[in-house]
Amino acid sequence: MGAPDFWDNNERAQQHIAKLNGLKRSVLPVAAFRKKVDDLDVMVELVETAGGEEQEMYAKELDTTTLAMVEELDGIEIASFLTGQFDKNNAILSIQSGAGGTESNDWADMLFRMYSRWAERQGFEIEVQDVQPGDQAGISRATLLVKGENAYGYAKAERGVHRLVRISPFDSNKRRHTSFCAVDVIAEINDEIKIDIPESELRVDVYRSSGKGGQGVNTTDSAVRITHIPSGIVVVCQNERSQIKNRASAMSVLKARLYEKRLDEQRSEMERFYGEKGEIGWGSQIRSYVLQPYQMVKDLRTGVETSDTQGVLDGEIDRFINGWLRAGCPRHRNKDIQMEE
Repeated sequence: MGAPDFWDNNERAQQHIAKLNGLKRSVLPVAAFRKKVDDLDVMVELVETAGGEEQEMYAKELDTTTLAMVEELDGIEIASFLTGQFDKNNAILSIQSGAGGTESNDWADMLFRMYSRWAERQGFEIEVQDVQPGDQAGISRATLLVKGENAYGYAKAERGVHRLVRISPFDSNKRRHTSFCAVDVIAEINDEIKIDIPESELRVDVYRSSGKGGQGVNTTDSAVRITHIPSGIVVVCQNERSQIKNRASAMSVLKARLYEKRLDEQRSEMERFYGEKGEIGWGSQIRSYVLQPYQMVKDLRTGVETSDTQGVLDGEIDRFINGWLRAGCPRHRNKDIQMEE
């Protein structure tokens, strides 16, 4: 950055600065934590040399500080697992209602709220790209762009089918219903990844946006639907007033989906990473949210569970994400399992 020609190319300079800031965010917390460990050594000496009430006061402070550092170390450890090629990128999160009709649409709306709350807690920015209302209640599908450092690294843990069991608010007989929704998460790719899509492979439809309207949103054909004919992938964007901006956003999502699909084909693991999650119904869920007859949310991949169902639905899902990241880390797997590089 001290080079005389550093600012001659502003775009390149900004890329270097962004990379530097990313490295700082990785290194500085570890350096700061080491400093706190050194301070603990001093505090231990104070406890050992002090006496009476003074020793008790120092010991209490030592316990409080240590407990806080354990939580901080847990966060540093989780962040160290995010070493994938796109883990630091923004995330494109899609919610699709499944078996359950109106119940499933309402469940999709609940998941939409849960992920929005979670993103707020993480300091991420949410950009709603498309929301399709349900026939009677809730939503049938939604696409969110989650912006922030490591957004994809954390959000990818949510890919799969989510199951809800509760007393239906739409059933006059107050019977228990089971609903399903699929959540898909892909990384937003940057300009370094080149994806060329011939115009002949695209079908572009424009129409009037649905939703709250105002400011010309619902009075012009600003919404854009792009279909990639060879793959059948469809993306929709209607959050902007400008058709041009919506098209650019939709193309960005399409490129990300095509790149993810290409990677999956190379790995021959379509079921793990893309689309083929199986039927959005019984037997394919990754997590169950049971509100009746008891209160329990359990991740079926890791065994992590909690009875704080309201907290989870309010966005407190870090325990499940962290559990999944730990389960995928070689240090936390059975030593007999060999990981491919």
